[in-house]
Amino acid sequence: MPYYRRLGSVPRQRHTQHRDADGRLLLEELMGEEGFSSDSSLLYHRGVPSAIVASEVWDLPDHATLANHPLLPRHLRLHDLFDPGAVADVDAITGRRLVLGNADVRISYVVAGAPSPLYRNAIGDECVYVEDGDGVVETVLGPLPYRTGDYVVVPRATTHRWLPSRVSRLYPIEANSHVTPPRRYLSKHGQLLEHAPYCERDLHGPEELLLAEGEDVEVLVKHRGSGPGGVVGSRMTYATHPFDVVGWDGCLYPFTFNVEDYMPITGKVHQPPPVHQVFEGHNFVVCNFLPRKVDYHPLAVPVPYFHSNVDSDEVMFYVGGDYEARKGTGIGIGSVSLHPGGYAHGPQPSAIEASFGAEAFDESAVMVDTFRPLELGEAGRAVDDGRYAWTWAGRRLGG
Repeated sequence: MPYYRRLGSVPRQRHTQHRDADGRLLLEELMGEEGFSSDSSLLYHRGVPSAIVASEVWDLPDHATLANHPLLPRHLRLHDLFDPGAVADVDAITGRRLVLGNADVRISYVVAGAPSPLYRNAIGDECVYVEDGDGVVETVLGPLPYRTGDYVVVPRATTHRWLPSRVSRLYPIEANSHVTPPRRYLSKHGQLLEHAPYCERDLHGPEELLLAEGEDVEVLVKHRGSGPGGVVGSRMTYATHPFDVVGWDGCLYPFTFNVEDYMPITGKVHQPPPVHQVFEGHNFVVCNFLPRKVDYHPLAVPVPYFHSNVDSDEVMFYVGGDYEARKGTGIGIGSVSLHPGGYAHGPQPSAIEASFGAEAFDESAVMVDTFRPLELGEAGRAVDDGRYAWTWAGRRLGG
């Protein structure tokens, strides 16, 4: 993030001696992106941040994927993945189940009731949508409270853990890159512009430090390797607790953004999905469709027109309200629709006429559009309804 923050004790000038009240030298760590060429923060530790005493294999949950072949639009029922009576011991890291993925992004789902281990994703940033629940994400830079409707954005290689105060339904979007506001919303110096649907005051970073102590502390690390999807895991044990930071400053830190603070953009006729964009990563974007006034032309067709995904796969996660264009398909809250590139899609025929005269839509959905084909993870295959592809025609050939 190109917005400066400062917490705790830092020296007047960077890269100079900084000591605590007892005269002990504090150890400076630069957490930065793109090889000293992009955003960074400086952290001041009591212990040595690189002092590990053990490293072992962490066997990740199943990251294997299968191609969407033969090509089909799909309806995935994410709420069927977890038994509500058996999530007290599920955590937000090791409990994730892979729904969809490609070389740029992995989309998972988890219903978590237990504290997670300490964790670091060394592959890319994570953007976790909180479908329901609240709690705290403790990070090396300080705690972040979260609530229903939050995006929790955690920069690559930020050590953190999830502590739900009540059971939390989470939709992790794991990038192989960084996750940022769309470039068209930013000035040449990085400020969010007036036409952007949110601004800096809507982004909430840490406001205090944790200052934890401890020895031989284990951190689960997801990193690049030769495993499924190019992802492997390690259990690294540190001599001192990673949350021993007494101060930091800079422009790289985790933050939350709640969809209630997003201002939908509407128009005289139906607006295309890019007006609903909230974040972007390499080869994918994140959009949110929220309750809003709809088109005000007297002959407007409020639901989307049919469109071909020439360059992208479209994933829609339905999280609230009643999504008008999908009525009659079985899609509801907790559903994911996948409309792959090469397939023209649009509203159900009955939804078109039914939308005429509508003044507002009460619907909430999180969309991820990717520019490489998405493959199905084990979770996506487990909850595919097997019927969605035939709903526009109302029948299936031979069945």
